[in-house]
Amino acid sequence: MVRGKTQMRRIENATSRQVTFSKRRNGLLKKAFELSVLCDAEVAVVIFSPRGKLYEFASSSMQGTIERFRRHKKDVRPDKTVMEQQNMQQLQQEAANMAKKIEHLEVSKRKLLGESLGPCTVEELQQIEQQLERSVSSIRARKMQVFKEQIEQLKEKEKILTAENTMLSEKYGFQPQQKSNEERENLPLPESSEKSDVETELFIGPPRREN
Repeated sequence: MVRGKTQMRRIENATSRQVTFSKRRNGLLKKAFELSVLCDAEVAVVIFSPRGKLYEFASSSMQGTIERFRRHKKDVRPDKTVMEQQNMQQLQQEAANMAKKIEHLEVSKRKLLGESLGPCTVEELQQIEQQLERSVSSIRARKMQVFKEQIEQLKEKEKILTAENTMLSEKYGFQPQQKSNEERENLPLPESSEKSDVETELFIGPPRREN
């Protein structure tokens, strides 16, 4: 008969739970004994039943194994004071490294601004010059890109306004006529009074009488 797989959950039936506890307890103690004999290991097992009854197995001495376990835990656990000192030293080292980086950045900033250049060698000055040239090139490239983007935006706005103007003209049946600059320049000028055909005469003295 094939036994089904046991589900890992609490057995609700009290009788079945007690039977299972007895079987598994004996199996565990047997495995502990076999491990101590076959592998020459120091093994200690402590079991409390649901009713509080103690079951134990020790390959040598239960008390001796427990004391050995306590000593081992004490040796493995690091001292709190030592850990705090190590953490403090690590934090101090990180703070010192950060201060050096900040100082280096401040020196580089002053050099880029043209300050504190006295101790610089020719090679350092050339490096600063090259760095400034690269920065200027990057700034100019970015400026040209911004200009192009603005021009494209203006073109898009022009297209939108032109489309709206056309739509309004078609809606109201109005076709605005705009004369070109050339047509405006070719318009005839009005004749001035200087070119008038009217002749005038100026007489001095009494008016003449016609016969």
